[in-house]
Amino acid sequence: MSVVDNAIYIDGRRAVDPTSLDHTFEELRQCPDQGRSFCWIGLLRPSKKEIEAVAEEFGLHPLAVEDTITAHQRPKLDLYGDVVFVVLRPARYVDPVEVVEIGEVHLFIGPDFVITVRHAEEPDLAAVRKRLEADPELLDNGPYAVLYAVLDKVVDDYFPVLDGLQDDIDGIEVQVFGGDPGVSKRIYQLSREVIEFQRAVEPLREVFIELRDRLKSTASESDLELRRSLRDVSDHATRVMERVQSFRDLLSNIVQVNAALVAQRQNEEMARLTEAGYDQNEQVKRISSWAAILFAPTLVASIYGMNFTHMPELAWTYGYPFALGLMLLCGMILYTIFKRAGWL
Repeated sequence: MSVVDNAIYIDGRRAVDPTSLDHTFEELRQCPDQGRSFCWIGLLRPSKKEIEAVAEEFGLHPLAVEDTITAHQRPKLDLYGDVVFVVLRPARYVDPVEVVEIGEVHLFIGPDFVITVRHAEEPDLAAVRKRLEADPELLDNGPYAVLYAVLDKVVDDYFPVLDGLQDDIDGIEVQVFGGDPGVSKRIYQLSREVIEFQRAVEPLREVFIELRDRLKSTASESDLELRRSLRDVSDHATRVMERVQSFRDLLSNIVQVNAALVAQRQNEEMARLTEAGYDQNEQVKRISSWAAILFAPTLVASIYGMNFTHMPELAWTYGYPFALGLMLLCGMILYTIFKRAGWL
């Protein structure tokens, strides 16, 4: 069975522990009219058949039942006559893998019943039930006291998530300025985590507005205290929303800074390669210049080394000095030309 806890409360105290859902329905009909009496049925991953059985007994609206069966709903508060249907998206930060896990909780709040449907292990509503049972005065406010306590638990659990995301962002900033090449992937992964978290938190503003309007007509002193408590939870949720938005803005700035630093490093690398190419080109020019200078005397020597019979300079008395002078003159001319061109 998916029923994790099932009890009937009278005047803020746990009065009956039914053995089954049918027993709950029967006992609830027999509860005295005096005081506030209601049942709280907690379900964890219920089957379609179980949800439909509860829906038939309490007259739940088919659209709300369909949302509960299919799950994957955005946070919202819908009114179906005297029944309030609330969807919440609790979150927790998984530190070993540095991800945010988003769960889902559905609540049906009626005049004499509360039905909580969890689609994930978190949050542990047993702690919420224990807290309420330890405070009969608060629980005496009826089903809306349960809604308040669950909202308070969900919103409080958001703060450790914010701390985890803050640590991740701090780590990313160190990676960005440290030149870690893998930081871009981590930035985009964390951006998706923050966006998913924001989608779970942002609609709570509308939920609290609808809930405030729902309770506004209540004039009893106890309900007034409950509204004040809900307003305090709303303030905490607003703080969470503001921090999540600041995270998105900060990550957007980090993306721009990282892109600028990557571009700067690329420009520096291109400048280094350009400078290396320039130095290499200078060396090539020097080598080419000296090769040309050395080529001139080599050419003259090779011509006079052919030893043909009819070469006028071979029988000339000054032929040898002339050849040496020609070699030296060609080398000096080429040296002067290359020197003025800046190749040497």
